[in-house]
Order: sequence, then C-alpha cells, then structure tokens
Amino acid sequence: MANQAATGLKRLINAWHYSWAGLRATYREEEAFRQETVLAVVLIPLAIWLADTSIELVLLIVSVLFLLLTEVLNSAIEAVVDRFGGEQHELSGRAKDMGSAAVLIAMLMVAVTWGCILLPKLMA
Repeated sequence: MANQAATGLKRLINAWHYSWAGLRATYREEEAFRQETVLAVVLIPLAIWLADTSIELVLLIVSVLFLLLTEVLNSAIEAVVDRFGGEQHELSGRAKDMGSAAVLIAMLMVAVTWGCILLPKLMA
C-alpha cells in the first residue's frame, strides 16, 4: 500500500514538472503567450484592487486565466500540426484557424467580463 502512495506522489510530482515545462516552453516559443502573460501580470492585481465582491474578483481573474489556458492549447495544436509536416493541408489550416478562433473567443470573454463589471462602476 505504501508503494502505491509513493507512486501516486511521484506521478503528481512528475505531472507538476511536465506542466511547468509546458508553461516554460509556451512562454519561450510563443510571443502571444508572453504578451498575454504581461497582461495577466497587470490585470490580476488590478482585479484585486477593483473588485467589490468575491464574485467579481473570481470572474475578472478567471477570464484572464482562461485566456492563458486557451493560448497554451492553441500553441499545442499548432505544435502538433507543424510536427506532422510542412505541406499545406486543408485540415491542418482548419485546426490552426480553430485554435486561433478559440483564443479570439477567450479575448472577447475577457473584454466582456471586464466591461460588464467595470463599466457600471465608471458610469456611477
């Protein structure tokens, strides 16, 4: 039984290291992710300062984190598509376009969330 617990803990430690490696690779290789990380570094403290309720705080922060998550997944899609060849293929282009569309939707979610929470405060 103790052996299974050690395996479980080792699995968690390995998963942690793989996740950090993925974040570092995304940051190193993807300009968009670096830009969105800077945005997160600015917006998350701003959210803590501007939010009046815990719900507002969660919505503001989660919208920004969702954008980062979407960019990581988009970058993963692009890496896999690029891995399997440089030739032009309709499905490869479609996959990349869909990943890009997901990032656009996440950006819209940030704008709508921040707008809906902050505009009424500015109008008051």
